[in-house]
Amino acid sequence: MEKLLIIVFLLCCTLLQAQPGDPAAMGNVDTGKKDTIKPPIQDYKIISVSNDTTFVDTSLTIQKDYKFNYLRKDNFELLPFSNTGQTYNSLSYKSEPESVFPDFGAGARHFNFMEVGDIYYYRVPTPLTELYFKTVPEQGQQLDAFFTINTSDRFNFSVAYKGVRALGKYQHQLTSTGNFRFTLNYQSKNNRYQAKAHFVSQDLMNEENGGLSQQAIQQYVDKEPEFEDRSVLEVRYQDAQSTLYGKRFYLDHKYRLTGGETGKGFSVGHIFRFDYKKYDFQQSSAKPQIYGDAFETSNLRDVVRLESLYNEAFVSFDNSVLGKLKLNAGFRTYNYGYNTIYEQEEGRIENRLKGNVFNVGGSYSKQLGGFALDADASLNLGDDFSGNYIRVNAGYSFNEDNKIDFGLKQSSRLPDFNFLLYQSDYISYNWQNDFDNINSQEIYGELKTRRFGSLSAQLSQIQDYAYFGLNEEGMVKPYQYSGQVRYFKAKAEKGFDLGLFGVDNTLMYQNVLDGKDVLNVPQFVTRNSLYYKDHWFQKALYLQTGFTFKYFTQYNMNAYDPVLAEFYVQNAAEYGDYPVVDFFFNAKVDQARIFFKLQHVNSLIQGNNNFTAPGYPYADFLIRFGLVWNFFM
Repeated sequence: MEKLLIIVFLLCCTLLQAQPGDPAAMGNVDTGKKDTIKPPIQDYKIISVSNDTTFVDTSLTIQKDYKFNYLRKDNFELLPFSNTGQTYNSLSYKSEPESVFPDFGAGARHFNFMEVGDIYYYRVPTPLTELYFKTVPEQGQQLDAFFTINTSDRFNFSVAYKGVRALGKYQHQLTSTGNFRFTLNYQSKNNRYQAKAHFVSQDLMNEENGGLSQQAIQQYVDKEPEFEDRSVLEVRYQDAQSTLYGKRFYLDHKYRLTGGETGKGFSVGHIFRFDYKKYDFQQSSAKPQIYGDAFETSNLRDVVRLESLYNEAFVSFDNSVLGKLKLNAGFRTYNYGYNTIYEQEEGRIENRLKGNVFNVGGSYSKQLGGFALDADASLNLGDDFSGNYIRVNAGYSFNEDNKIDFGLKQSSRLPDFNFLLYQSDYISYNWQNDFDNINSQEIYGELKTRRFGSLSAQLSQIQDYAYFGLNEEGMVKPYQYSGQVRYFKAKAEKGFDLGLFGVDNTLMYQNVLDGKDVLNVPQFVTRNSLYYKDHWFQKALYLQTGFTFKYFTQYNMNAYDPVLAEFYVQNAAEYGDYPVVDFFFNAKVDQARIFFKLQHVNSLIQGNNNFTAPGYPYADFLIRFGLVWNFFM
């Protein structure tokens, strides 16, 4: 049904020639002639949930090449598995989320799960369509189709669907994922009432094979010629799959009590949010040699659900002299768990974490010349799910080309739900823990200059760090580190324009100062691109072609657990210290950007026996093709 809606809307897009309403208000100027002045690209606005506004960008840059992937984000700090739609290993530590409430879990399935901050709202003078297409490693395709229209100057809706289906090069590696989203953006004629709303429905399925068998790992590492056909390599099993489902309805609306159409004054508002998530792991027959004894020998199935309903009321005051202040109070009901209770000798493992949480918070922002200050805080009221969060950020713009930002964060929150309670048909995957809050502090800074590039750094300190690791029997369990974890990261980025040639460099340095047994990251990660760029055919075509080199140092890479859909710490083997070279040829014709890539081209010379996680091979040489095409009606 969702796919059918996308097709219907895209067909409507091709038939629409103009929008109703006042043409002048929509950016068109009717001259009474056949030709009309096209609206400037800056009128096609993209609005975030926090009201940060940009506009549609149809240019072709090296950064667009970095974002032309399944996530449609720069994945410099991620290491993708071999098939499109699978998970990613992390090459850096991800800061604690800006939330006082635990996440669901199944973190390896959430890289492509669209959260509230990933949904955007629009205001466009004419209908806008964007089509994204890219080939996959084997038998399938990935597509992201988007359409938005303003039915009037005040009301916009958008609809989009992102779908992937890919077989993969290895046995039992099929992925099938879908992300449907629908948004509304409205403001009243006097600009007093504003509303943003969205609905998303997502299902992310991966067949699970447990990685290569021990014999196949050796054959892969030895680069034996008969196994260059990866489909003949033996995997640990071929009868499991994991799926993350999610639905969310979100509404953020407010009414300005004073200030008229100036955008200033007092406002009252309300946020409503309903989330439903389900993680489902299925396996036809138990694998006790891998995951330990099981309650069932066949038709294993672990299903866990989370329902969360959140309501927030807020009042805000915006003044050109004093700045913008917002105070809010919220109430959340949550229900996480299973339909069974597990009785064991050590005690009962309950089936539910269920209750209510009150929270209060606020935010403040002020712009004074080139100086900007913003801060926000939140506090849970209650003992069961206590937590707090505070962030303070300051910045100064010397001019359009030079800017500095710095700030600090402090948070205290419980670990994800699957650390606290988990049930499975595998006996060792059953636990209920009374973990303490994860307490983290972070200071950070970033300097952006046109001449010298950008430099960012962060220093993080975490107490009661929660992680998955191996117990004495070699089974995956959740743990909480009794010591202190301290982590430092610095990242430098700089591009050079050398006439018809361009160079782009990114270098990241990391150091785990304390807690090296529980937090593993490579010390250095680098990406360097050298490319030729020019206009051809009387500037009808703009192209970029060249090479991208990526490398990270050797380290104890985290391992992947399919039952939990989580990565866990292992300190038995080191991986990494291998380069990956891609050749790309990208072109822009009108509003279409075409991408052609020879991926991991250096493996044609030296072969490939590298890993993205223990037992999971890195992708071989691939020819990839795709495009991003915008249509402005």
